[in-house]
Amino acid sequence: MRVRILALDVGEKRVGVAVSDAGGVIAQAAGVIVRRSRRQVLAEIRARVAASGAARIVVGLPLRMDGTEGDAAAGVRKFIDALRTAVPVPVEVQDERLSTAEADRVMIASGARRTRRRAARDAVAAALFLQTYLDRQRH
Repeated sequence: MRVRILALDVGEKRVGVAVSDAGGVIAQAAGVIVRRSRRQVLAEIRARVAASGAARIVVGLPLRMDGTEGDAAAGVRKFIDALRTAVPVPVEVQDERLSTAEADRVMIASGARRTRRRAARDAVAAALFLQTYLDRQRH
């Protein structure tokens, strides 16, 4: 049985959010959480898990092009540790290399203006790596 999944693209200033359909087949961008404090972000994520009925969270891990983890990945891993204690659902990790660049490319191709791209970039990136995750789960 497929389930709804929430994806998070964790950045220093914002967390992009995406969610799958109930069948776990299609991902779509679901907005951005502006980071003011860790407590506030975790509370907003808990609320989104409850509202969406998500049974799992997938967090993008920003690996270097050679597959190693740098400072950004270490920061995300620290966030994941806090997230795992804050939410009642399993938390998994997904490689998110190039997802932000791909999000920009997709939005430019769709004709989105620069201000719209800036506002939606993190959520679109989350949707892109969530779709990759969903596709891998099906095959």
